Amino acid sequence: MKKLLKDQIAIITGGTAGIGKAIAIKFVEAGAKVLIFGSHAERGGQVINEIKHLHSDANVHFYQADVSNGQVVADTIKLILEAHGHVDILVNNAGITRDQLLMKMSEEDWDSVMLTNLKSCFHTCKAVTRAMLKAKKGKIINVSSVVGVFGNPGQTNYAASKAGMIGFTKSLAKELASRHICVNCIAPGFIDTKMTESLTSAQRDSAMNQIPMGRFGKPEEIANAALFLASDLSDYVTGQVIAVDGGLLMG
Repeated sequence: MKKLLKDQIAIITGGTAGIGKAIAIKFVEAGAKVLIFGSHAERGGQVINEIKHLHSDANVHFYQADVSNGQVVADTIKLILEAHGHVDILVNNAGITRDQLLMKMSEEDWDSVMLTNLKSCFHTCKAVTRAMLKAKKGKIINVSSVVGVFGNPGQTNYAASKAGMIGFTKSLAKELASRHICVNCIAPGFIDTKMTESLTSAQRDSAMNQIPMGRFGKPEEIANAALFLASDLSDYVTGQVIAVDGGLLMG
């Protein structure tokens, strides 16, 4: 079977754990050269070793880059383009939470979430767009959240950043569609990652009761959707929000 991403170069932000790491592994298996962006060099080295242990022929590299810093992102992607000549796929997965009721939320907690989750998309997309326009092809995948669709108490900052990502995706999709560049969103539901490990048993039970499929998702199930959106199987799909949530958003 043909490898769906053979000879493709993919940048994945927040690719050192959870959903991002699962996407990186899936893309490596599909034949892509994967460039992982992260803020911690030690963690980056660990995930590279882990992926190469799973797949000895993996073409995967780590770049230490704070995606909330526009100059750092621009400089890093410039180096990548000089070295490789093109970027075919961009996955914006970097994200943090700073949960708190709005009346108790600090401005710093608001700003840090908006910078990492949303403004990072502005930085990365702006940096790769010119090269994709020149190539007249490209796939941009923004990992949002169902919380950006229906909200969640204690997460006004996180929900706003993820809702903003959806509006950003739809707008950029309209700007780039005529050049065969597809821009889409994945909206994960409750996924078994470190982010959901902090939920209390009562919170997990409450969440589970809202999910028609009766379970949390796996990072690999988000990676499967990302693989579809990154491959030529989705060449006529743009501006969409694909919920991978066990049916949570049906209600």
